[in-house]
Amino acid sequence: MNEWVVVVDDEALSLTNARNILGEEKMRVSCLKSGKDLLRFMEKNTPDLILLDILMPEMDGFETYRALREFEEKAGMLKTPVIFLTGENDSETEERGLKLGASDFMRKPFNKDILTSRIRNTINNSKTIESLTEEATLDKLTGFLNKSSGTSRVTARIEKGTGALLIMDLDSFKLVNDLYGHDMGDRVLEAFADVVREHLNEQDLASRIGGDEFMAFIYGAGDEQRVAAFTESLNNTLSERASILMGKDHGIPLGVSVGAVLVPEYGRDYETLFAFADGALYNVKQNGKHGSSVYTHEDKEMVIEGTDLEAEINRITRIIEERNEGQGALLLGKEAFSTVYQFIMRYGRMHGGGAVKALFSISVEDEAKAPDNLNEVYTQFGLILQKSLRRSDLVMQSKTNHFFVFLPELSHHDLPGLMGRILSNWNETEYSRGIKVEHAVQFVSE
Repeated sequence: MNEWVVVVDDEALSLTNARNILGEEKMRVSCLKSGKDLLRFMEKNTPDLILLDILMPEMDGFETYRALREFEEKAGMLKTPVIFLTGENDSETEERGLKLGASDFMRKPFNKDILTSRIRNTINNSKTIESLTEEATLDKLTGFLNKSSGTSRVTARIEKGTGALLIMDLDSFKLVNDLYGHDMGDRVLEAFADVVREHLNEQDLASRIGGDEFMAFIYGAGDEQRVAAFTESLNNTLSERASILMGKDHGIPLGVSVGAVLVPEYGRDYETLFAFADGALYNVKQNGKHGSSVYTHEDKEMVIEGTDLEAEINRITRIIEERNEGQGALLLGKEAFSTVYQFIMRYGRMHGGGAVKALFSISVEDEAKAPDNLNEVYTQFGLILQKSLRRSDLVMQSKTNHFFVFLPELSHHDLPGLMGRILSNWNETEYSRGIKVEHAVQFVSE
């Protein structure tokens, strides 16, 4: 699209001249007569550049410029490049405009070639800076602000704004990576980002602060009911998107837990508020997940108890336990499986203890009865293994149709019963029809 330029000038002749000159260059031109008109215009429009006259009644160009930047900051918008216009031959005025942050300064009447050249140069430079800024401040996967830029922007918002600081953490996300792979994990994170974006207003902010953890500042969310409704809607929509991505029977209790703190009710210091919201999130994780908790004064002792190092131990433990949730075996990717397997083997050599290794192979025995989607068959068999085995056991999908299982501290006597339980649980599912399961076993000496 052609460059979009807004001209702000109280003189009708100047507006007409600018419109004619820029129109000949195939630029899109919008003409406004005052600073107040510009601020209203910017609420719904994003032009490429503003030509702003300095000498105007009510609000002069400098006052308009300051108000524009305040509006852009509050709305989370990028700064629109501004070229100041004046009919005065005054170097002090020019210096003042450039010190404010204007991109350029031009005197009336215009020279057509100089005006259009400066406009295009300024727009091109602005787009280059915008591109570099986005690369440095945005998380590439989700399009949200990254941790550093998100922290900076949210800190600025809570210093003046009224609303709620939220920390959002996906429940059972590790199972998505383990069962469906990291590509699917990325798609789920992208889908969650879209869900959050759909639930935010234009002035709200969202940031990815690491892995499957996100932060947001929501204007006007001043009570627990608003946060609870927001969280419930997130969970419902995320569940729908997950079913589209992984199938209705994916079996993963995917959801989102939200910890929140109200601003400015509990202050305006970012670090303190983040700790309060994180404490509220911990409450949700310990009480069923898929919900929300808003920090209250009664939570204060829990948040600040103990030394900083003790609090960090508790935080790390919570993260580790959350990432390794579940009642059955650990279903791990190859790299993680290898690390844990080697550690257990090293521990066994030092302290004694036997183990069992098993490999399960899945193949089509009767094509007429077998399900059409074999990938779903493999996924469901992995879930059966995870549910049938102990929490101390490890499972890895070594090939598309192979599952390698490591069973520490399992005796010869207990092995037949365990294998029988796995096959019995598998045969009870609809996915077992037309499917043949074979296995081989090796014992690791004590």
